[in-house]
Amino acid sequence: MKFLKQSLLTLFFASNALIGFGQVIDHWETVIYNTDQWNYFIGTSEPNSNWVNTGFSATGWSKGSGGFGYDDDDDNTIIPQTSSVYIRTDFTLADTSVIKYAILHADYDDGFVAYINGIEIARSNIGEVGDRPSFNDFADTYHEASLYQGGLPEDYTLKENLRTLFNEGTNTLAIQIHNNTLSSSDLSSNFFLSLGISDKSSRYRETPPWFQAPTGPQVSLIDVKLPIIVINTENNAEIQDEPKVTAQMGIINNGPDVGNNLTDNFNEYDGAIGIEIRGASSQNFPKKNYSIETRNSDGSNNNVSIFGMPSENDWVLHGPFSDKSLLRNVVAYHMGQSTNRYTPRTQLCELLINGDYRGVYMFTEKLKRDKNRVNIDKLRPEDISGEELTGGYLFQIDRDDESTELDGWWTNTSPRKFVAYHDPSYDELLDVQRQYLEDYYTSFEDAMDGSQYRTEYTKYIDQNSWVDYFLVTEMGKHIDAYKLSFYMHKKKSSNGGKIHFGPLWDFNLAFGNFDFACSSTPQGWAYEFQGTCDYYHPFWVRGLTDIPEVSNRINCRWGQLRQGPLHTDSLMQFIDDRISDMGNAPSRNFERWSILDQYVWPNYYVGQTYDDEISYLKLWLSARLDWMDENMIGECTVSDIKTPKEEVSPFGLFPNPAREHVYVETDFVDLSDMNIAVENPLGIVVVEDHLLSNVQKLNVSKLSTGLYSVHILRGDYVLGTKTLVIQ
Repeated sequence: MKFLKQSLLTLFFASNALIGFGQVIDHWETVIYNTDQWNYFIGTSEPNSNWVNTGFSATGWSKGSGGFGYDDDDDNTIIPQTSSVYIRTDFTLADTSVIKYAILHADYDDGFVAYINGIEIARSNIGEVGDRPSFNDFADTYHEASLYQGGLPEDYTLKENLRTLFNEGTNTLAIQIHNNTLSSSDLSSNFFLSLGISDKSSRYRETPPWFQAPTGPQVSLIDVKLPIIVINTENNAEIQDEPKVTAQMGIINNGPDVGNNLTDNFNEYDGAIGIEIRGASSQNFPKKNYSIETRNSDGSNNNVSIFGMPSENDWVLHGPFSDKSLLRNVVAYHMGQSTNRYTPRTQLCELLINGDYRGVYMFTEKLKRDKNRVNIDKLRPEDISGEELTGGYLFQIDRDDESTELDGWWTNTSPRKFVAYHDPSYDELLDVQRQYLEDYYTSFEDAMDGSQYRTEYTKYIDQNSWVDYFLVTEMGKHIDAYKLSFYMHKKKSSNGGKIHFGPLWDFNLAFGNFDFACSSTPQGWAYEFQGTCDYYHPFWVRGLTDIPEVSNRINCRWGQLRQGPLHTDSLMQFIDDRISDMGNAPSRNFERWSILDQYVWPNYYVGQTYDDEISYLKLWLSARLDWMDENMIGECTVSDIKTPKEEVSPFGLFPNPAREHVYVETDFVDLSDMNIAVENPLGIVVVEDHLLSNVQKLNVSKLSTGLYSVHILRGDYVLGTKTLVIQ
């Protein structure tokens, strides 16, 4: 089924390609007026701490029509002079799924804090966000009301987590209003709550006569450099944590230096998906992360190549929010790929969901077992004994979000860690398979806890994979290192049978971007956090790293990588190239998500501008690399440090864009059983050839104009993929 742009594009965007509120709102209604009946409490003492909650009984409070003040032309209920007044009113909502936006209009003198169902939604001119003022606190400065003078009230727009904020049934709006001084001659408190409704239903009241439906922020998507991803959910359904909702996704990707317009045809993907919110602590951020499953029209899996990545059906849209450089994961994954270990491939893009511009996102691969992702054997239900039981398993050390042990197990070590099954998941594994992995991992920890751990550990883990994982993790020095999203995979005994470390995942709080628990400066080792500021690393992380054989390998590998892809100049150029790729996208992103908004935790540094953020990232990384050069552990006395033979080796295409032919340039030493395959956007191989030399000419003269994926394969394993543009 082809993706339909609907009126979203054919009517509105066809003229000016702007994104605003109108694409998801049918009409607006008002659920609370200032003149409604409110319970109120004069601030001569502190009210009950539950006064903001829906279940609070206000029987001891007075009741009157808003606003509340000193009888100066905008008050319906007269109150005595006071430092503060507390007001609250209940309202009833029906179908919250059709409420896409809410606006609190506030006309006040002098400061206020507003709550819905106990959650702060707006404040002005008093205190810090999250700090509830006391009854005798005064507003920060003087602020005059506007309505009685013929002006308009201030507006505070709510559009994130509305189904969590609102209840179907009874809700409570509670507001505390504070004067600037006790002797002030006026106090005003006029508040309205209006709702943006996505369907034709009419359940509430007309908006005030002065109400104007918002039309912004509007963002122009004309001739942008990054690919544009457009997602529309079925019936405008709200995307939730789970399960996935049905949607349609179209991707506009005209290739490098061509420019993408929202009115262009979808040429990278055009079809059905399932989509849900993903993440743990990041779900609290207004800019969400999403899991995506590409589907056929009947709902079955649709394995496709997107942005030149090998064909699959599971993807991730990562929305950098706490990372205001927008690049930390992109940079970290590039570092991982530079070690020739599998690390998720990435593509920066700009995202719209149901007509709402969501900013810059990183499209990337979901971590899973696959010959072109985590290349381990598929464990089948019948694999319950012998060699077949020994692999492959993808698992991770992480938090136990459900407070149960159903999806993993707790170790018996100190500190105790939760080890979660990832792929296969708990539900996909049989008891004997779960127990096998737990027993194997426990045997590794027992060996590390024994007196002979310096020799015994090699029976259980691949030390070279630890070396590469350690180096990239330490380059980022993030607070979650070795304790959250710490992935490992175990291969089948016929393929070594050991635990390998990786893939790398989640570097949002890396490169100097956290301000709690431990030091985020470029100096010091993250693996030494345990025992100083953080007690949550597995006990063996430090013990394993400090084994002379391991630390010496780390030293040699560091010297090897620093001469090439992890040279400071190479990494700075990579960052500059990604910034160039984005063009003006960061400006649009921070029009949508202010770089200085209230959600700055846990950032150590928040710049005034995007350039400030990039400067900080580059300065921090340069200093980190210098410090690691000067303080690298071990000594380079190991002679067998080699690039992993089974992983990706770089290759290039030129010219690109091409017309008649393209040269494929590689640096592989062994070309046996190697092939070149060119796929069209539907995943169909349209050109293929054996790879016979390191610079090989490929005839593409019969290909139509468009984007293609070029794969280098050894057998059926994809060693690398690049996008080819045919003009």
